Amino acid sequence: MSSSRKSLSSRCPREDEISELIFKLQALLPERRCRHLRRVSRDEVLEEVCSYIRKLHKQVDDTSERISQLLASTDLDADVLRSLLQQ
Repeated sequence: MSSSRKSLSSRCPREDEISELIFKLQALLPERRCRHLRRVSRDEVLEEVCSYIRKLHKQVDDTSERISQLLASTDLDADVLRSLLQQ
């Protein structure tokens, strides 16, 4: 085996490791946690994870926008608000 092929294969996770990681990802999804975890295709799990991450990004963006609006409409100092949010 060539050294490049050997180093590549030593870095790549095995099939069973990939399956276990996919199952762990599936368990992190809120809609999967509250019902019986069944094994689904990797594609389905990865699509759900991507969708969930997009949803979280939107929530962060919406929350940031709302905070910006609140800051603009109040006399609160940005540093005071930042310190309150970090608590």
